[in-house]
Amino acid sequence: MTGVAITGVGLHPFGRFDGASTTDLGVVAVRRALAEAGLGKDGFQAAFCGTAYGGVATGHKVLSRLGITGMGVPIVDVEAGCASGSAALMLAGAAIRGGQYDTVLVFGVDKMPKGIIRSSFFEPWQEEAGLAATPSFFALRAQRLALTSGVTKDHLARVVVKNRRHGVANPDAMFRKETSVNEVLASRVVCEPLHLFMLCSPNEGAAALVLTRADLVSSPSPVRLAAAVLRSHAPGPVLSESTPLSGLTDDDVPAPSTLAARAAYEESGIGPADLGVVECQDTDAARELQSCEELGLCEPGGSADFLDSGATALGGRLPVNASGGLLSKGEPLGASALGQVVDLVRQLRSECGERQVEGACAALAHTVGRGANAGVVILSR
Repeated sequence: MTGVAITGVGLHPFGRFDGASTTDLGVVAVRRALAEAGLGKDGFQAAFCGTAYGGVATGHKVLSRLGITGMGVPIVDVEAGCASGSAALMLAGAAIRGGQYDTVLVFGVDKMPKGIIRSSFFEPWQEEAGLAATPSFFALRAQRLALTSGVTKDHLARVVVKNRRHGVANPDAMFRKETSVNEVLASRVVCEPLHLFMLCSPNEGAAALVLTRADLVSSPSPVRLAAAVLRSHAPGPVLSESTPLSGLTDDDVPAPSTLAARAAYEESGIGPADLGVVECQDTDAARELQSCEELGLCEPGGSADFLDSGATALGGRLPVNASGGLLSKGEPLGASALGQVVDLVRQLRSECGERQVEGACAALAHTVGRGANAGVVILSR
């Protein structure tokens, strides 16, 4: 199987853009990725679009606006919640590795409704009982982390402070102002122990990548797609990212994030000790800490100590969410995972200015979608 290089990236900033359609956002990101790769509208053989709320044929609408649909390339729309972009990237990378295509376009786009996101993944009774992927479910997870990992409200607030500090230097982030522990804890309680500032904001945006067979790339040191893995949930613990209230409370059942990480490490030959920077799911502050454990970045039960050590901040041993994470950027579901990858490509190219992680040669992106899908992407240079 051939290797896969990322030859172009593009992003529409994340935020709220009244008057701009989902198609408008996608066009911006795709144009930028194609231009960076030096490609015209006939420069790729297939396209994969990640979206959760874009509706039918979202990818077709974007490429039709660009005059590409007449080229006859297959366009595949992919939905996996927050992991939609990871799923699209996995399919695109596999198509190149398997010899089906030489160059593939991958993009993700969404305009999210404001407020708590509803999902048809959960039954009505689960939503009514607070067991869907809502702040109440996130709060149950945070309460469990307090028991298993010694996570306190102060730890949760400091995750927000860290990510907001990182986001100040990210021109594509929605929130670019630092905050303090006191300000986070002064924001209203949404569901104990989570305060408003500890939750990311659903919003709008788009991201795009161009993938090319590595042996066709002239650059001496391109960023490579070392692994792109999606794993779905097994029936497991009530408070894991699996089907809520599944009836089991066995902590030995691995979360889908752990399954995806193990597979990605094996596929890439790159382990946690080799990583220089990580972008992981932080839909709420507790999710980032749990992600660190599930991805093997720290020991199980060790996420509070990991944060306390300063390892996850810029300048630390393994910066986590140097982009500002979802707590700074906000989250348009279809673009979320690919937005992480765009940022990590720029990190590996040393293009991130004040928030640059020096010396990073390998990076990991992680998303969890609707509690049912976990995506892990590993890049190397």
